[in-house]
Amino acid sequence: MASPKERMRERHYLAVGILFFGGALGYFLFYSDAFATVYDATAQKIEQAEQALVDPVWPARLDKDEYNRRALALAHIRLASTTLDAVRAASTTSPPLLLRTESASTSVSVAGKRWPHPTVYPQGGAILPFKRIVAYYGNYYSKQMGVLGEYPPEVVLEKLRTEVASWTAADPTTPVVPAIHYIAVVAQGSAGRSGLWRSRMPDDQIDQALAMAKQLDGLVFLDVQVGQSTLQSELPALEKYLAMPNVHLGIDPEFSMKFGDAPGTVIGTFSAADVNYAVSYLASLVKKHELPPKVLVVHRFTMNMVTGTSLIRPMPEVQVVMDMDGWGTTAKKIGTYTNIVAPLPVQFTGLKLFYHADLRSPSTSMLTKEQVLGLTPAPIYIQYQ
Repeated sequence: MASPKERMRERHYLAVGILFFGGALGYFLFYSDAFATVYDATAQKIEQAEQALVDPVWPARLDKDEYNRRALALAHIRLASTTLDAVRAASTTSPPLLLRTESASTSVSVAGKRWPHPTVYPQGGAILPFKRIVAYYGNYYSKQMGVLGEYPPEVVLEKLRTEVASWTAADPTTPVVPAIHYIAVVAQGSAGRSGLWRSRMPDDQIDQALAMAKQLDGLVFLDVQVGQSTLQSELPALEKYLAMPNVHLGIDPEFSMKFGDAPGTVIGTFSAADVNYAVSYLASLVKKHELPPKVLVVHRFTMNMVTGTSLIRPMPEVQVVMDMDGWGTTAKKIGTYTNIVAPLPVQFTGLKLFYHADLRSPSTSMLTKEQVLGLTPAPIYIQYQ
């Protein structure tokens, strides 16, 4: 596939060719009645070609008003207009409902409310909040780690298609994009040859995730459980995949064992510096390869899993999702979401649903889609394990 620079170069050659063709044709037809018609048509083509040079297809332009409208809708604030001056002029509330942006590059917020959280606008081509991501999670070597390893690929794909259709019906205003969320680096119960308590999955397993996503016209997330390794060591090892336009990243603090513990014996942690490193690393790939913005999913179900949340800095090239991945009764899940994720806003939120763990006694049901969509803010990323 041609790069944006190559496409712009092709448009330039097209414009030059049209100019040459128009000049030659004009010379031979100057005295003919057809000249005027040909000249007008040629001039129009030249104008279109020149416009393509200054307005290329990529990078796409961001519709900030639509971004603001959708960000407000996730916070259950629905307005007829998201143009700031129009809202202020039409406001009849007391005190006035004040929409604001801190700068031309900072998204909409509402005075006195945590959500929508003011954040940097993404580059054009961003997925969020224009679409909701519905992902299936797991590892092909394990039936216990999630739905990806529990069923044959054709069953997984059919189940995911069904969930996508169900989420589309639950919220028809938000298009749904499916995703395969594959654990590419798995924390281990032993140190292994590396001594880092983690195992990197072979390429053929990641390739299987890519192949499944292709059948869905969907996304891939590569999830990283560092064990006693670091993101600085693990992310570059996945670069050839993360440089692909449809591949995104998940990081799991639960299995980041900074203090020498074995994975699974205590809940691990990432700092804001760790998350910011992942953001910066992804942003560098977006710039280098001229990609649309990446999505970074950060799992969380306790306060200490992510420290210094207020210091996390999304970038125009990277959209950050704080994903509540705890399991339990509906009341416990809603409580964890509202007490751990929602009060510490970063940019977007997600929620994990467990087909089995969420039904363990005393629980008798999973959260319904209506309950999930009723949360504030409504999660824009949904993951099934």
